[in-house]
Amino acid sequence: MIENIKFNEQGLVPAIIQDVQSGQVLMMAYMNQESLQKTMTTGHTCFYSRSRQELWMKGETSGHVQKVKQILYDCDADTLLIKVEQTGAACHTGHYSCFYRDAEGNEIEPAAFDPDQVYKADAEGPGILYELYDVIKSRQQEMPEGHYTTYLFDKGIDKILKKVGEESAEVIIASKNRVKEEVVYEVSDLFYHLLVLLVEQGVEPGDIFAELKSRR
Repeated sequence: MIENIKFNEQGLVPAIIQDVQSGQVLMMAYMNQESLQKTMTTGHTCFYSRSRQELWMKGETSGHVQKVKQILYDCDADTLLIKVEQTGAACHTGHYSCFYRDAEGNEIEPAAFDPDQVYKADAEGPGILYELYDVIKSRQQEMPEGHYTTYLFDKGIDKILKKVGEESAEVIIASKNRVKEEVVYEVSDLFYHLLVLLVEQGVEPGDIFAELKSRR
């Protein structure tokens, strides 16, 4: 498909991002050939920042990723339409869509979250869950020797469930001790083993986030 796209003189093409279920337009950003290829390879949107002159993965630090369901291009082959499953909100302001104001400047859609509580100057954020999930998934596919994750998949579902139970108990004990460092450490262990379980069950983090959103 990439060979059919007409990139402009800067090597860029505008990409319109649309919610695959509702049809709502979420945002517009630019892609170059590399970011489009990465989007197609990973299944999550990746764009090119004109100001920073570098690639950026949507939701990398916030966890508000976009799972690509379909990529289309227009009759002139100079604009992309990408239909996605949106986790969280698409706009950095905390709104589900970047198009949340009418022609008079009135806010017609309330913010879904407080961006000050999500976006940080450093790289810490829920996006690490997606990164770790991808690593675990690759371990399942490649089964490299000497890796603990490989060991868990090799032993099977009973072992994975046992570890989830054990780590849950460790979280309880750490919480009873009321030592923050212990709680952080044990919850991190539990998160990891839960992600292993999700991979084994064919469940993605976005499925969990979507369920939580439906309950809110």
